[in-house]
Amino acid sequence: MTDLSQSRSRGRPHRGLQARWKTLRGLAAAALVGVTLAACTGEQFQKGYILPPGALEQIPIGASQDQVLIVMGTPSTVATLDGEVFYYISQRAERPVAFMNQKVVDQRVIAIYFDKNRRVRRLANYGMQDGRIFDFVSRTTPTSGQELSYLTPLFKLLSFN
Repeated sequence: MTDLSQSRSRGRPHRGLQARWKTLRGLAAAALVGVTLAACTGEQFQKGYILPPGALEQIPIGASQDQVLIVMGTPSTVATLDGEVFYYISQRAERPVAFMNQKVVDQRVIAIYFDKNRRVRRLANYGMQDGRIFDFVSRTTPTSGQELSYLTPLFKLLSFN
């Protein structure tokens, strides 16, 4: 074999190796872009009670506490305000990008009021609307008093992450 033919045969594997490296670099770049984009997707966080679909519709006025416990489960907290009240507390937050802080998008307190005979007297689904506590069932803002003074600290507690 002459020197010319040896240099040509050596050059071909070298070019094949360069092509492989080029392909590997392209794949690595694509993988890096994919991982970067995956890290930037938003996330949702649910804290506290998750309301089952249609649960509130299954609790009629006059239902017993046992029925409420079967449908809703154990309450987050219980209070005694002219009878017993079960509170189910939840918060939903979002983070648009993986490394950013969470932003609270919804806070709810479902309150089920019982009379002295342990029967459902009233249902309320409290949330925040325009910075004020709002009942999404009756579409009203509760007036100040014993109930509102109990709900306000609950919402303040929820807003601290």
